[in-house]
Amino acid sequence: MQGLQFAKMHSVGNDFIVIYWDKDEPDWSSLSRKLTNRHFGIGADGLIIILPSNIADYRMRMFNPDGTEDMCANGLRCSARIFAEIKDRNKALFKVETITGIKEVEIIDRKDWIVQANLGEPLLKSEDIPVPLGFSPIVDYPLVVKNKIFNATILSTGTPHSVIFYESLSDDVFETYSPLIENHPLFQYRTSVIWVTEECPDEVKIRIWERGVGETLGCGTGACAVVVAKVLKDNKKTSYKVTSKGGTLYVEWKNKKDLYLSGKVEKVYDGIIE
Repeated sequence: MQGLQFAKMHSVGNDFIVIYWDKDEPDWSSLSRKLTNRHFGIGADGLIIILPSNIADYRMRMFNPDGTEDMCANGLRCSARIFAEIKDRNKALFKVETITGIKEVEIIDRKDWIVQANLGEPLLKSEDIPVPLGFSPIVDYPLVVKNKIFNATILSTGTPHSVIFYESLSDDVFETYSPLIENHPLFQYRTSVIWVTEECPDEVKIRIWERGVGETLGCGTGACAVVVAKVLKDNKKTSYKVTSKGGTLYVEWKNKKDLYLSGKVEKVYDGIIE
């Protein structure tokens, strides 16, 4: 695919190769495995494709480095900037077709490129996540991994997440148990693992292991999952700053219905694959 134009984007260090495409679709899964490789490709947490849509302003597809297709909230927000720059510089609110339905994305500030996404309602029923447990919500479920128990709050915000409140998280625990939890037999489609390492009145700090990727500096659906888990556990606030290694995102679970995610999106560079 010579002459393929792309933009390298990120939000809180969660980085993507973003391609606008209006022709017949190639094998994006294979291309993602090649392009996202940090040693032999461009390098990224995922490949984002912007496509025409018959039911929305545009369609977004996202592929992980292992080639699996997934939902991605930070990628969704990054795609809005590219679509606005290419197709409609005057429009601020977009409807976007995704693998999990139509999402609304709004450009709040074009100077600093603050973009907000409405991800809709989280999935809390076990059959919707899906996990074969038969009850909901799943709060502090005792997940047994190698004779160690982790209390996981399990839900989906477009992709399955297991949120674990674990303030004494060490590198060894993170690196050893994150991939084991990701591939635990409870999860039919695997799970991302979000470790909450610190809780403050208005902020939570997290470390992220994404399914199909590994450790990432940021995760939008994961940040939303953390706020839902916080509300399910203590039922106090419904909005928090969520800080990961890459920076801070802002999440509100509005009226305990729709999840709103906002933060800065940045273009690193434009490029052409020769």
